[in-house]
Amino acid sequence: MNMRSSSAVVGLILGFAASLPAAEKAEPVRMGCGIMTFDTVPGWGLDDAGKPQLGPKGTHGGVAVGKDGSIYVSANFGVVVFNPEGKVLRRFITDEYTMIHDLKIRDEAEGEFLYGARNNAREGIKFNAQDGAIALRLTYPEEAGPKPEKFNPTAITVAPNGDIFLADGYASNRIFKFDKDGKYLKHFGVAGNGLKEFKTCHGMVLDTRSTPPRLLICDRNHEPKGRLLHYDLDGNFIEEVITGLGMPTSASIQGDYVSVPDLHGRVVILDKSNTIMAVLGHNPDPAKGRSYAIPQDQWIEGIFSGTHGSSWDKDGNLYVQDWNVSGRIMKLVRVKN
Repeated sequence: MNMRSSSAVVGLILGFAASLPAAEKAEPVRMGCGIMTFDTVPGWGLDDAGKPQLGPKGTHGGVAVGKDGSIYVSANFGVVVFNPEGKVLRRFITDEYTMIHDLKIRDEAEGEFLYGARNNAREGIKFNAQDGAIALRLTYPEEAGPKPEKFNPTAITVAPNGDIFLADGYASNRIFKFDKDGKYLKHFGVAGNGLKEFKTCHGMVLDTRSTPPRLLICDRNHEPKGRLLHYDLDGNFIEEVITGLGMPTSASIQGDYVSVPDLHGRVVILDKSNTIMAVLGHNPDPAKGRSYAIPQDQWIEGIFSGTHGSSWDKDGNLYVQDWNVSGRIMKLVRVKN
């Protein structure tokens, strides 16, 4: 486990006294430190009237960036695709795309495809990133045993060979492995608070910082504080990566770095050794961190609330989604030194 002392972590948190409510004409807020310094883009993703385009049912999902720079954001009512300037390109808003809790994108021979974990719909899906055509549905596999009363997938990711991993984080805390065609292969994981157990395997990503790649899993409710774990692609426990992360909800990899949203209202950035490099958007108010019910008129520029999803673009900029009643997405522009 690689962590800096708590005093060093505090030193990474940018002052927030100058932040302004998002409803006002806010100035950009700088956050982070060193090579992980970012400026916010006030009003990014809002319409011409200044209203969120991820409403009306709020956000509880993820973010994925395509190879052309398009930003795919899952909201409770569907998926909205933005360009880098925050203008809407298209939407997928039928019942097939609602409540996507986690979102990944993958460039394949037939084109780009989105993979989504739909917790309330009890399935994982794969669909074309351009026209939304559903290519695959992953439901509870009968081969895994009697169908449980609950099956609520919270995370999805894909191995280099196309194998798909679907985490049942809101129910059994098992992770199901399928081949690229959706054939069930195996499952692993057990509920609990032990070293090799999950207490809400909420987020998951293919960790390409390691050779061979492995799974990086967010064990959100592990006590005393949330943690990240490494498993190999056969479902074997490797190590506890880092602890003390609050409630880590998801993870996104770019190069040697990983961004980890914490539901309490911050994003932690780790390097390849899993040392904390920066803490972004830290919410100092315990009543507003980990809170869904922060309407737009109470948003504060540079301060997050229920941070849930993130993704990097090719330039190292970050897109961050809050778990939020009004539907909040933020762009953080990487400051070049």
